[in-house]
Amino acid sequence: MSFKIASSPHHHSRRSTANLMKLVAYAGIPGIALQAVFFGYGVLVQLLLAIITAWLSEALILWLRKKPILPRLTDHSALVTAVLLAISIPPYAPWWLIVIGTAFAIIFVKQLYGGLGNNLFNPAMAAYVLLLISFPVQMTQWLPPLPLQALTLSPVDAICAVFTQYSCGGFSLSQLQQGIDGTTLATPLDTYRTDLAQGLTLSESYTKPIFQGFINVGWFWVNLAYLAGGLFLIQQKVISWRIPVAVISSLFLLSALGWLAAADANPSPLFHLFSGATMLAAFFIATDPVSASTTDKGRLYYGAMIGILVYIIRSFGGYPDAFAFAVLLANMCVPLIDYYTRPRTYGHKPRGRD
Repeated sequence: MSFKIASSPHHHSRRSTANLMKLVAYAGIPGIALQAVFFGYGVLVQLLLAIITAWLSEALILWLRKKPILPRLTDHSALVTAVLLAISIPPYAPWWLIVIGTAFAIIFVKQLYGGLGNNLFNPAMAAYVLLLISFPVQMTQWLPPLPLQALTLSPVDAICAVFTQYSCGGFSLSQLQQGIDGTTLATPLDTYRTDLAQGLTLSESYTKPIFQGFINVGWFWVNLAYLAGGLFLIQQKVISWRIPVAVISSLFLLSALGWLAAADANPSPLFHLFSGATMLAAFFIATDPVSASTTDKGRLYYGAMIGILVYIIRSFGGYPDAFAFAVLLANMCVPLIDYYTRPRTYGHKPRGRD
């Protein structure tokens, strides 16, 4: 008999890391498909660029470290990182943006710490924050959802827009951002924050085309698809229910309190749950098996911390969506959370007692 020691992420099922990562990628397909439907084929171009960059970056570092390349590439962890980053940025962001972000995620956030199982932070979210801080204009150039787009891009136009920032017909990205009424449209989270800063009430903001009651055009259905994918991951026991439930519950509770206190200054809980990256982050990002908490009780604290931070940053911070910052801040607290929530070893006194 041989005794094998493997690095994290550890999993109680008999599935391999490669199998788990593939299931995560499969579960994201409905959400990715709806993103392409509502926000254009650019998301597919970004996905292809991110996956190629991730594989090349991982292979290069493994070669420099004199590690076996093929076994590491086929665990699909780099692929999942690439997918999560690609679907988090605007579909028609310039090609070099996703290349820089993906290379940073793999080389500096993952491999610099020793590879899979050793990284302190979620690689995709660390790269997202790097891009957001370094290139804020490019990272906020979201196009209107398909029903509100003045110009619809074909797959060939999408390739042109990503590589040149112009469609094949010569329309610039700023022209593509205009809705059917000729005005430039922002995301729902950004729209309501901007309107409140200009003295408008939420009731007045909700009259804009991007809103249909509490339903945000495009974003509601995308979030619903990622929710379905996340429930599939829980059913398959790929992720624990504790983190997404804690994230969603804490965000729902705080947003409900704010909404009940001032309904015309704070969006409803359903608005928060089905806007931005809520469901994607709750089920696919916060549940990263390496950078998240590993104890049952700790996962509840970890998820609740993310939900609370998201609400605070969305309501009072400088960025409309906050999941990347919330996840990274929670990652910093994971060692402390795990230390105080790990089960007591049989026969030992509880920590903190003499």
